[in-house]
Amino acid sequence: MRPHPLPADRHWDGSPRHVPLRRGLQIALASPSRLLRAGQSGRCRQCGNRIDLYQRTDQRPIALHPAELAVADVPESSRWHIGGGIAHPHGDGSDWCRIPHALLCPRRTLTCRTAPGLEAIRRQLAVGTRRMIDTGAFTPQPCPQAPAAAPTGEAGQSTRPVVRILLVPYLGHSPLEDIRCVAQTRQRRRCTHPVLAPGHLAGRWRLLPTGPCQGQLTLPDTTMAVYDLSHLPYAHQLRWRAQHCPTHATGTAPDLALAGWQVFDPLLHAAHIHTRLPHLQTRRQGRG
Repeated sequence: MRPHPLPADRHWDGSPRHVPLRRGLQIALASPSRLLRAGQSGRCRQCGNRIDLYQRTDQRPIALHPAELAVADVPESSRWHIGGGIAHPHGDGSDWCRIPHALLCPRRTLTCRTAPGLEAIRRQLAVGTRRMIDTGAFTPQPCPQAPAAAPTGEAGQSTRPVVRILLVPYLGHSPLEDIRCVAQTRQRRRCTHPVLAPGHLAGRWRLLPTGPCQGQLTLPDTTMAVYDLSHLPYAHQLRWRAQHCPTHATGTAPDLALAGWQVFDPLLHAAHIHTRLPHLQTRRQGRG
């Protein structure tokens, strides 16, 4: 009796084996956002529940509840909708909308009363948080109201740089040399190349005035160390603001994470103001 091996596309009983085709996510060229859906999901650092991260019209990130809610249960000032991958702070005329996660987070204290439907969702999220804590899947922070500690250097000072891009000061989320590209590679992973690439045009450290933020009064004249990119071509400054390495500067690769820039505010980010230029060695590395 000769054995008859089964084809590779059949199970042991001869039934056909259906293998789903693996397709990569793509971003439409006309979309104002380059962020993939895979890079939008995350977990709240306070309660551990799932959130969706979107970019607002002012290029600042916002965490929204992953499910849509009825408009009747959401206050008018808290209604959001998604258009082209961008979060817009108003309704789109439908009976459903999105709501910021901060209004539903069970570890936040609300200052006003909400609808019964929102209170029920808060209780469900609180039960989920307790279940994750009991199983060891989530460890709450000791003090949720305290801001996250900024990375510090040897002298105990913050190492988050202030970068001037297109004449606008931005605060980086990590040291200048550790700012990584947010684009997706061909292996469908986040790029590991730094934005400050050796051998390419780089900025220069300068002492510039802090200046007032929009809507603020003029502050005392104070100078701070700023990594200035104003002398670079426009395309290079756009690459920095998009947080892309030179390889993904002009490509069509989507992003797997939001850019970590924050518009610098001299009042909110006073701990990151340095009145002296970085060490000479750091400046030589920045020039590549």
